[in-house]
Formats: sequence, structure tokens, C-alpha cells
Amino acid sequence: MSSTELLSAGLSPAESSSALALPVGFRFGAATASYQIEGAAAEGGRTPSIWDTFARIPGKVLNGDTGDVACDHYHRYAEDVALLSSLGLDSYRFSVSWSRVQPGGAGAVNPAGLDFYDRLVDELVGAGIEPALTLYHWDLPQELQDAGGWTNRATAERFAEYSAIVAAKLGDRVRLWSTLNEPWCSAFLGYAAGVHAPGHTEPAEAFAAVHHLLLGHGLATQAVRQAATDPDVGIVLNTFEVRPYLSDGTDDEVARRIDAVANRVFLEPLKNGRYPRDLLIDVADLTDFSFVKDGDLEIISTPIDFLGVNYYQPTVVSSATGEAATNAGHGSVLATPYPGSGDVLFPTLPGEHTSMGWLVDETGLTDLLVKLDELYGWPLMVTENGAAYSTGVGEDGRVRDAERTAYIEKHLAAVAAAVSRGADVRGYFAWSLLDNYEWAYGYTERFGIIHVDYDTQVRTVKDSARRYSEIVAATRAQWV
Repeated sequence: MSSTELLSAGLSPAESSSALALPVGFRFGAATASYQIEGAAAEGGRTPSIWDTFARIPGKVLNGDTGDVACDHYHRYAEDVALLSSLGLDSYRFSVSWSRVQPGGAGAVNPAGLDFYDRLVDELVGAGIEPALTLYHWDLPQELQDAGGWTNRATAERFAEYSAIVAAKLGDRVRLWSTLNEPWCSAFLGYAAGVHAPGHTEPAEAFAAVHHLLLGHGLATQAVRQAATDPDVGIVLNTFEVRPYLSDGTDDEVARRIDAVANRVFLEPLKNGRYPRDLLIDVADLTDFSFVKDGDLEIISTPIDFLGVNYYQPTVVSSATGEAATNAGHGSVLATPYPGSGDVLFPTLPGEHTSMGWLVDETGLTDLLVKLDELYGWPLMVTENGAAYSTGVGEDGRVRDAERTAYIEKHLAAVAAAVSRGADVRGYFAWSLLDNYEWAYGYTERFGIIHVDYDTQVRTVKDSARRYSEIVAATRAQWV
């Protein structure tokens, strides 16, 4: 922008360095999930979910950590909404605990549980923050798992009933609805790899779970549209930016296989009402997909209003016998959680990595958003993006998390780059609002833009949050 343009936009030269070329009305928010922050695991009529059970199995979660208390958001939600507001964020993505609303996953509603989310939504609306509600973020009621979980077709039907309950209560104030968060993790990490709840290691179960999760999504989409007022309904996928390690074609076949079992197993049924033919061939020795019934794919392909995209790093793959195996000297050979893909090497690439060893590469986000826009044409939102770094509170009371700050800057710029290439991206949600329970990692990894002292529950706004707030303000100033 020229000096004249800066003045007319109300921006100083310093502020303009923070501004991004994003469309008017672009959502800026932060995200959380119920089991990771709420605590109050046995309060207000809530009953156990699969994560309450899994966390208590010795060796499954680091340090034996549970979400029993977590960030105590159940009692401190008003404080957390005030923090959101102080940062100038306009949307908050949160999930509802099925076990809190409908103990056991079926039958009568728990008024105390539903009232908690009613109060939360009122608090958000009163603060001028848009609620972005996710119906399922991995915490399946334990009773439903006891009956087969997502391998059982009935779970999809129960999910639709639960979704209708939530939509009827909150649908007059909540417009933005996500049915499922990262069903790939629910299916493949939960039923094939065994590293997430319920901890099974049966690849055939994983594909049955994929289908019933998708069926539940389709049924829930229809239920929300019937019960809520003018909702926008979508699904959130951890779509993979799959890249072959070698560019000479050697690794193209393994990249195709991973793309099929990581991405297209969800995207094709959602958009085109069919499972990819190459995937069916790849996994024919594991399953015959006999769990697919007449009419299922029509329900699954019920049109959605947006696709949520969760991105952290690109997925670079190589044949286990290729150059990556002999020359890179890093990585691991995995048969799961990608059943049917064959042995795959995931090389550890040079460059910056987070405390979890994840590669920092914002170009993957740009390329992924452009690719999804070109291939599927849905409006997109980045519903999770962030990085784990262990920076704590300094003696001066400040959290100087320079690495996370740079990560957010780079990835917001990557979103703007995707928009400049024509991708229809309508929002960005930082993961996460708060340091929280990071699933099998327990409390050892911190993704929050707000630090949480788990002993005292004191919240401290990190430098990354302040920088995010500056970018949001500068970008909005351009719209005036």
C-alpha cells in the first residue's frame, strides 16, 4: 500500500506490516475441545467417555494424566470468554461433550449438561463472539463403545439424535456447526493404531468406523438443518498435504496410497458419494466394505456448507526401500495407522521442528488449501493450526513464545497466499486458545496461545496471542 492508501485505511506503516490481504468478514478465532479443557468430569450429570476410560489404562497416556480437571473451563468459562474478547477474536470453536448432554449416549437429556452449553453460548454472544460448535471431538460415551462404538451402525443413528437435541437447544444462536472433528483420528488412531481411545488394533474395524462416522455426519447434518435456525453445517478433517520424498516418481505410488487412506477415503464419499476405487483395491484383503448399505452414500454426500481444514505439517512419504530409507537415516516404517498402504517411511526432514518433532512448513498449508479448493470447491476454513512449544512464564510474568509467534505469523501469511491463488478460505482458528490436555501426551505438550498453570489454573496471555491480536486488528482496519 502507498502512504496515501495507508492514511486512507487508517493504518500506520508499522500497522500495515501486520495486515493481511484477506476477504472482508474473514473469521479470526481460536479453538478448543471439551475433554481437553472442561474438567468437571463427574459433575453436573456427566458420565464417562472413552477418553475417561482410555486415560486410566496404564501406559496409554504420559504420566497417567487424565482430563478430570484439565483447564477447569466448566467453572471458568466466563473468564475464558473474556480473554477471547480481550484479544479481539470474533469466533470461538468449541466442542460439546456428548456424555454431558446425553449420559450414556442415548435416551433422556441431562438438563444440567445442556444448560452449561446454553450459558457458554449466551456468554459468547453477549461478548460479540460467534459460537462455532463442534458436535463430536472424540469423546464417545463409554456405553456406546461397549456396544461396538463406531464399528456399530447404531452409533451413527444415536449421533443424529444427540445432534438434534443440541441443535434444538442452541440453534437459535449458533449458526456455525461442525459435525465431526478429524474422523481420521477417531477411526485409524482409535481402531487401527491403538494410540487413541478406544485403543483397538484391528484395521478392519477402522474402515467400519470410517463409514459409520461418515454416516453419522450425514444424518447429523440433516438433523441440525431441521432443528437449527439457518445453520451453516460442515465437517472438520485433518486433511494431509501428502508429498513424495523423491521428485523423480519413485515415491509417487506410496504417496497415492497414503492420499487414498488419509484424504480421499473421506473426501470422495462426502463430495461424490463413492469410495475411491483404488482404495477399495488397496484394502481388499482387510475389508469388503459390506457395512455399506443401500442409501448410505446418498446420506453421506448430503451437501455441506464448508469444509474445516486442520493443518500442522506436511506429510512427506517414501517407499521403505527407497532413497529415504538408505540415505536419510531418519524416520520410521509404519504399517498402521495407514492400513492397506504397505510399509511407508516418513523421513525426518531438515528444518525447524516443534517440541513434538513436527516440521514447520507453512507452504504445505497454502498448497493444501489451493488443492482442496480446486478439487472439491467447498468454502474452506482453517479450523485448527498451531504448534507445541514448552515456553513458560518468565520471572516478569510474561510468556515470550517467539517460536509460536513466528509459526502463527507464517501460517496466517500462508492462508493469505492461498486466497491470492483463488482459494475460498473464510476463517482461521488458532489451536489452541488454552494450553490443555493433549490426548496421549497428557499435559506434557503446550499448544495454547494462553498459558495455563495447571496447579493454580492461572491464565497468562502469551506473546503469540498478543501478536495474533495485532494481526487481526490490522487486517480488519483495511476493511473500513
